[in-house]
Amino acid sequence: MEKTADFILEKVAPLFNRQGYVGTTLRDLTEATKMTKGAIYCNFENKEDLAIKAFKLNFKKAIEPLEAAISKGETSLAKLRALTDYYRNYYDFASGRGGCPVLNVTIDAQHINSKLFELAKQKSERLVLGIEMIIRNGQKVNEIKEDIKPKVYAQNIYSMIEGSLFLAFTFKKDTYVLNILDHVDHLIENDLKK
Repeated sequence: MEKTADFILEKVAPLFNRQGYVGTTLRDLTEATKMTKGAIYCNFENKEDLAIKAFKLNFKKAIEPLEAAISKGETSLAKLRALTDYYRNYYDFASGRGGCPVLNVTIDAQHINSKLFELAKQKSERLVLGIEMIIRNGQKVNEIKEDIKPKVYAQNIYSMIEGSLFLAFTFKKDTYVLNILDHVDHLIENDLKK
């Protein structure tokens, strides 16, 4: 049963990411999996359960490589640079899966699926908190200026990256992301670095 559920998720996760919760129909699900409605919903409670698990899979595929890259950084500054390096290739990666899952689900589900929206919001908060912790740890070991407000910088960095992704996917140009990442790198070197 678990292998079947995993198979279904692999097939439908990109659909939910590309088409959204409402935009993904039962027909889309059955065509993608080559399974009947009964076979799909034998493995999931309902469409919402399937959409939530699909979002978790999309988030995992997008964020695990980022977490791996950050964990290799030996200093806080190296971890922040790993963040910007990762996002330099993110547009190409995410384009193949229908865009940024956090951005897509947050916009798509805000007014139609509160559980899915809250999950996406929690994932965004997790990403901001991760950046904040890197900055705080850098302050503790004297790599990052003490007078910097970690939460504010983390929110700003994340907002700039997500905003640039929104524009990149809207206009189908990665330059929006690349230009913002150059700006974030400049902030790291000039505003954060001690």
